[in-house]
Amino acid sequence: MSKLMINAAEVAEIMDCSERHGYKLIQEMNGELKAKGFIIRAGRVPRKYFFERVGLEEVEIYEG
Repeated sequence: MSKLMINAAEVAEIMDCSERHGYKLIQEMNGELKAKGFIIRAGRVPRKYFFERVGLEEVEIYEG
């Protein structure tokens, strides 16, 4: 089973940005989820939601 949550380091690697920017992206996505009534975890975001929001499929990243 793959990890359900993605952290800032993984976001930074996928998006080719700094880890600090990865945290900002996660914070923004967590804000969206919280507004929809979901329980969030600081510093992490559901992997599925991340890939939906950035318009990628997880297999695209690892098949490179």
